[in-house]
Amino acid sequence: MKRIRIMLSVMIAGLWLTGCVGNPSEKGVEYLENGQYKEAIEQFEKAIEKDVNTGDAYRGIGIAKWEQADYEGALDAFEDALDHGAKKTGTLYNFLGCCELRLNDPTMALNYFRIGVEMKDNSEELIREMRYNMIAAYEQSKDWESAKTKLREYIADYPDDAAAQKELEFLETR
Repeated sequence: MKRIRIMLSVMIAGLWLTGCVGNPSEKGVEYLENGQYKEAIEQFEKAIEKDVNTGDAYRGIGIAKWEQADYEGALDAFEDALDHGAKKTGTLYNFLGCCELRLNDPTMALNYFRIGVEMKDNSEELIREMRYNMIAAYEQSKDWESAKTKLREYIADYPDDAAAQKELEFLETR
């Protein structure tokens, strides 16, 4: 949920900075914040039709579809966001990677997480989340050795993560 709030904050700032306040994307963000995903998508689609802040509109559609567990639709929208000039952020690449994980493509997920981790201005919390997601992608691809290696590195940096400690214990038995 925090990741979505960050993404929404970025979208609102982008709308404000580009002078697009009052456009359908602004209403779409409002609908997103209220959990009205169908209405949000409609507003973002109107923004796309008007060619107003298209990248951010696609990103909004992606968030709405993610929240509805439409991971294929979310993936398409996030990719369209990148194709239409949305700001490339770690959060956006994390969403892309998470969609690929849900769609059982761990190789693409890893690619997106790797790109995301390298983005500037990531919070430590986001980097931590993407690093853990990378481990999940290695596990999904049944690359147990890489998963163990990455998990050991993760635990060295985040020794307080009890779930990661348990996961390593499990992986050691494989």
